[in-house]
Amino acid sequence: MSRLNKLVPLLGGLLLSRGGRRVAGRHAGKLALATLAYEVWRNRREGAAPKARPQPRTRWSGRTPR
Repeated sequence: MSRLNKLVPLLGGLLLSRGGRRVAGRHAGKLALATLAYEVWRNRREGAAPKARPQPRTRWSGRTPR
C-alpha cells in the first residue's frame, strides 16, 4: 500500500496537465488493464503461502456395511 501512496501524487499531477490527460485518454484501456494485472499479481503474491488441504470427510450413506 505504501508504494501506491507514492504513485498517487505522480498520477494526480499527470492527469492535471494537458499532455497527461491526452496520454491517459489515448491509453485508458491499457492503463486499466495494467492496473488490474498489477492488483491480481499483488493479491497472488500476498496469498502465496502454502495452505494445508483439508482432509475429505467420509460420508455416511445410512447403510450399514455387511
